[in-house]
Amino acid sequence: MPGPDPMQVFDRRLVRLRRDRAARTVGAVAPILEDCADRLLDRLDDTTRRFARALDLGGRGAIAPRLAARGIPFVVSADLSPAMAEHGGGLPVSADEEVLPFAPASFDLIVASLSLHWVNDLPGALIQIRRALAPDGLFLASLPGLGTLQPLRTALAESETALRGGISPRVSPFPDLRDAAGLLQRAGFALPVADQEEVPIAYRTALGLFRDLRAAGEANATLAADRRTPPRALFPMAAAALPQGPEGITPSLRLLMLTAWAPHESQQKPARPGSATHRLAEALGTVERKTGERPG
Repeated sequence: MPGPDPMQVFDRRLVRLRRDRAARTVGAVAPILEDCADRLLDRLDDTTRRFARALDLGGRGAIAPRLAARGIPFVVSADLSPAMAEHGGGLPVSADEEVLPFAPASFDLIVASLSLHWVNDLPGALIQIRRALAPDGLFLASLPGLGTLQPLRTALAESETALRGGISPRVSPFPDLRDAAGLLQRAGFALPVADQEEVPIAYRTALGLFRDLRAAGEANATLAADRRTPPRALFPMAAAALPQGPEGITPSLRLLMLTAWAPHESQQKPARPGSATHRLAEALGTVERKTGERPG
């Protein structure tokens, strides 16, 4: 029999079911989602381009209203969960990020705020997003990066090892900044930029953290997760092991911010090597020396 597909990391059916349930509770985490949305959409202030057709991909009610408030007349809210799509604030469409149902060049702006980290084929999803953009259309995305929820990951692993002698993945894997930048290039985007921000979040108790993860639909959905009932002591032991600071438990939310454009002939192109018409030494008013030449 063939082994498990290494491209299949997440149970997409389970992701959809959890987002269905979270459509009723996501308001409890609205302040966090809105903070992340504002940080991402601030990048729109860096361009004079005006947008007419926008896609909110998985924004959970935090993106579409903000796009409308910026004067964008047509906003579609798409989500793997039909219930969450209805909650999005734009024209609702149930859509799988891995198989987008939109024609090429359907939008001039696509925003994916905290939604792409549950996608199995992220390179393929980015290619589809680029195709759904009109030439010179803008793509903005944020997703949790490497280091997010690391204190929780460590506490659960150590507690489960003590109780069972082994561990099961209980926190989703997250990409690092270099991976994200490379994926934009591989997907054929122009002018890709990837940067990182730390979002300050704190909880008085671990129970509040666990409750918010469920409310947002962010509970574990990895295929490799142990589906047996966890030991009764696992979560209390992990909660007790979480480090406490002056502000309480700070689980870490490290946001990777991605900005890129669909290619267009009007965009700036990098200069060819050797094509410069002025030497750097002339611009700086210094003396140019050959490699290995010592100053006189």
